[in-house]
Amino acid sequence: MTDRGAAETIVMIHGMWGGAWYWGKYKRFFESKGYRCHAPTLRFHDADPTDAPDPRLGTTSLLDYAQDLEEEIRQLDGPPIIMGHSMGGLLAQILGSRGYGKALVLLTPAPPYGIVALRPSVIRSSWSSLTTWGFWRKPARPTFDEAVYGMLHLLPVGERREVFDRFVYESGRAGSEIGFWLLDGRGAAKVDERKVTCPVLVVGGVEDRITPASVTRKVAEKYDRVSTYKEFAGHAHWVVGEPGWEQVAKYVSDWLDEVL
Repeated sequence: MTDRGAAETIVMIHGMWGGAWYWGKYKRFFESKGYRCHAPTLRFHDADPTDAPDPRLGTTSLLDYAQDLEEEIRQLDGPPIIMGHSMGGLLAQILGSRGYGKALVLLTPAPPYGIVALRPSVIRSSWSSLTTWGFWRKPARPTFDEAVYGMLHLLPVGERREVFDRFVYESGRAGSEIGFWLLDGRGAAKVDERKVTCPVLVVGGVEDRITPASVTRKVAEKYDRVSTYKEFAGHAHWVVGEPGWEQVAKYVSDWLDEVL
């Protein structure tokens, strides 16, 4: 690790149903490289998975999450590297367009406004929520089978339940702002790509079902002036912890060494 890298801070933004806990492997990896790693927990996600969700969660917007993160980043010594996974990848794009990142790392990111993400595999991964009336304003969580199909299918069988049991509820509004952006009058998921001027790395997984590689490619194309795209065979959505995650983390580390 260079002296430059040793002074860098990475803000790691988790995705839907998650928390700071799922950055454990990446946090240890990048801290061993000399980075300072900060993994915030999104609003209302610091909860016991067995408890009923906070009733305010259902109508929490992507813009609420972004505002909270913006306030945290302002307290840092300087612009950080912003690393986001899944919905966290979209939040990283929003923050990048506001000038808060010196580099963006988007791991199997949710797409912004204008990119159609609803594929059959995505619908299957979210079926129980999408078939619940008023899902756009209610807290939601996938079933175990949906989570395995959409995100966790490359994890060893014994680890799938362990990860799923840590999933908390997610905002129906935030999910709808991503999946049904055309119906969102506020355009919460909009990102002005002209305002993203820092280097951007977009990582896709060939076997990803909830954010298919065809979608992550379009995310990279949106920022083609500044983006690098890398697609990993043998990987799916859970690149933060599925077997071979080290390969992805090393690629990210090497890319950061190159662009910063």
